[in-house]
Amino acid sequence: MPEQTLREKRSEPRLETGIHNTSEIGRLRRVMLHRPGAELENLMPEYLERLLFDDIPYLKEAQKEHDAFADCLRAQGVEVVYLGDLVVESLTDGDVRRDFIRQFLDEADIREARMRASLEEYLSAMPDREMVSTMMAGVRKEQLRTGSARLGDYLSAADSYPFAVDPMPNLYFTRDPFATIGTGVSIHKMHTPTRNRETLFGKFIFEHHPLYKNAPRWYDRGQTTSLEGGDILVLSPQVLAVGISQRTREDSIDALAETVLSHSKTFRKILAFNIPKTRSFMHLDTVFTMVDCDKFTVHPNILSSITVFVMELDENRKMTIRQEDGRLEDILKEHLGLDHVTLIPCGQGSEIDAAREQWSDGSNTLAIAPGEVVVYSRNYVTNRSLEEAGVRIHTIPSAELSRGRGGPRCMSMPLWRDDPVCGKQN
Repeated sequence: MPEQTLREKRSEPRLETGIHNTSEIGRLRRVMLHRPGAELENLMPEYLERLLFDDIPYLKEAQKEHDAFADCLRAQGVEVVYLGDLVVESLTDGDVRRDFIRQFLDEADIREARMRASLEEYLSAMPDREMVSTMMAGVRKEQLRTGSARLGDYLSAADSYPFAVDPMPNLYFTRDPFATIGTGVSIHKMHTPTRNRETLFGKFIFEHHPLYKNAPRWYDRGQTTSLEGGDILVLSPQVLAVGISQRTREDSIDALAETVLSHSKTFRKILAFNIPKTRSFMHLDTVFTMVDCDKFTVHPNILSSITVFVMELDENRKMTIRQEDGRLEDILKEHLGLDHVTLIPCGQGSEIDAAREQWSDGSNTLAIAPGEVVVYSRNYVTNRSLEEAGVRIHTIPSAELSRGRGGPRCMSMPLWRDDPVCGKQN
């Protein structure tokens, strides 16, 4: 990008909220990841659908790949923090710890008194870090009966379902349970019970962690309809995009828009994109992602036309909504104040290559700076297109990570980015 079109303002982390995220492409300074753990080793073929997986990754290799991802980010000057560490740092005293265990058992729907007592005793006896890891991994019934002198524990363990508490194998997709927007956060009500339990970790981080407890709350997990982070794209300090998708409902977007537009200092409009309600279009970030001020990766199937609802506050601070139908390129040009937009189709637009690489999240890139992204090495057709468009790519291995159906953007939650300024903003 020419210098007059793009300027980066270096922002230093401020202690007020610990969060600063006003774009998809500003220089990434701090990011939250989750290194896959024993939760992947609690996946079973019989229960893959229940746990939202299509396959069972090999944990040892998945961890190697994830470590390569983290090392790639660190090599570019990004500070990497981990979900588990933030949760542990949020257990600031005994009362918070006990409340955390109680709410975790509530979220796991443990109602039978003996099972609940066994789990509470089991978790309470662990050091903080081990306890958090165990919560994430899930609890097998056989773990509870070890050394037990109660017949009921053995009968419970003999039931056909092997878990006292389900694992959370989707945790390494840290993008979804909450989203950082401006200097605040939205903590989500997830579409499925399996993933909704993940948001409890975000709740405690943003209520108790010394660095993050003062962040404004744009949306809360106690809402009645679902909202997921993969559907939220921070296109600029003024414009937020949200997908009306398989997993994010229009009522949730109404609530988020009302709060963000009324209380944030910079955001002036929400673009609600109506996308197909299918697994291949699960979230907005599988449809398009921003890789530079005027460059976007896209799913080829949305190139012809898309519907967007523009949400703004009028002069009386009342919500207004208008529908726009047209090409994605034109919509982005209008609302981001750009003279030109380059759309980079997944798989270079080939029906076969696009389908294959979309399956392994070829459009799901993580920008670490304007025109600089992290991608899966396996999506070589799409990666070639990015390079031809002038985008610098950093490739990471993904043979096992991609089995979870999520890319580098899905696996990362930016906590702090510098502010880019891209042309004129409406």
